[in-house]
Amino acid sequence: MDGLIDRPADLAPHPGDPGRVEAFIPTPCVQNHAAFIAPLPGGALGCAWFGGTQEGIPDISVWFSRLAPGATRWAEPVRLSDDPTRSEQNPLLFATPAGALWLLWTAQLGGNQDTALIRRRISADGGATWGPIEDIIPETPGYGTFIRSRIVVNASGEWLLPIWRCTKPAAGAWTGDLDTSSVLLSADAGATWRECPVPDSTGCVHMSIIPWPAPGQDRLLAFYRSRWADHVYRSESPDGGRSWTAPRPTSLPNNNSSVMALTLASGAIALMYNASSAADASGRRASLYDDIGGEEPAAPPAEGRAAFWGAPRAPMTIALSEDGGLTWPWRRDLETGDGYCMTNNSKDRLNREFSYPSLCQTPDGALHLAYTYWRQAIKYVRVTEAWIRA
Repeated sequence: MDGLIDRPADLAPHPGDPGRVEAFIPTPCVQNHAAFIAPLPGGALGCAWFGGTQEGIPDISVWFSRLAPGATRWAEPVRLSDDPTRSEQNPLLFATPAGALWLLWTAQLGGNQDTALIRRRISADGGATWGPIEDIIPETPGYGTFIRSRIVVNASGEWLLPIWRCTKPAAGAWTGDLDTSSVLLSADAGATWRECPVPDSTGCVHMSIIPWPAPGQDRLLAFYRSRWADHVYRSESPDGGRSWTAPRPTSLPNNNSSVMALTLASGAIALMYNASSAADASGRRASLYDDIGGEEPAAPPAEGRAAFWGAPRAPMTIALSEDGGLTWPWRRDLETGDGYCMTNNSKDRLNREFSYPSLCQTPDGALHLAYTYWRQAIKYVRVTEAWIRA
């Protein structure tokens, strides 16, 4: 196996499965990771991700592509960030109620997520052109601010931006042991934000907020990635995201890799994740950035839990729940493999992970999915809810 994948860019049915349409999004980059897919104002689909040589290296930038209505191929991507000193990662797209399109992303020094700040660009024409780059959440001594999941508008019209705090330990580099989740809440369309911490959330990150699947309520659910690589975690908000219950493990496994949830038009909840955990690992990495140099991480803490890196990032699975995420009776794999992720090296094609899923639904009922394929490409897949239940 030489690790090189074929990357056809034209939309086509999956061989042997006509209910699944797929393509790879064009890219000039060696490494491509952390896709975020969303409907755009005007009816197109947009996908943003980060690309470059390798995560943590300063040539990592945010890229963006569009799929026009009726098109059979994603457009050639454009590079939307350009800081030569920071690794710019984890973009997300947000179509505001007023019709603007926001692009947010993180920017960190090397592999130090404790230095991350949040940047923004705004498009007034559905992503055709973009305004200037702005820092909206500055770097804070001692911890960085990270994002991954969509902004949600609650029943009161407030914007909810899920974040997590990447805290540097007293000794050694950031490893994720101390990360906690919060919600940034804005009552003035993103002009100002106040923080609403999630209690007892150490190790629970990538908070994915969705409306509780019941009409006329201001209740919200959230699902989390676990730094401990044990389970997907879940919590609830009774008041539109201002307060949260402590995250508790679900029946779904997690491998310390990203998850994303969506409330479907039917009322069911869809969740994309890797159906694996530390229990499936054959090795353990020192940290996420142990192959690019920099400050060494400290030894695991004598007390408390330590983040687990290296659990297989496969299969890529999508599951459905009809009881608010308590049970998941429908599960279907999109990709299978060994999910090898003991290195992030894409230049030598050493990584074989399927990871960092993103999903959205369009008015025609179609589900649009995007995820990392071996850190070499972003794969796009279109299915239906019925396909998951089949």
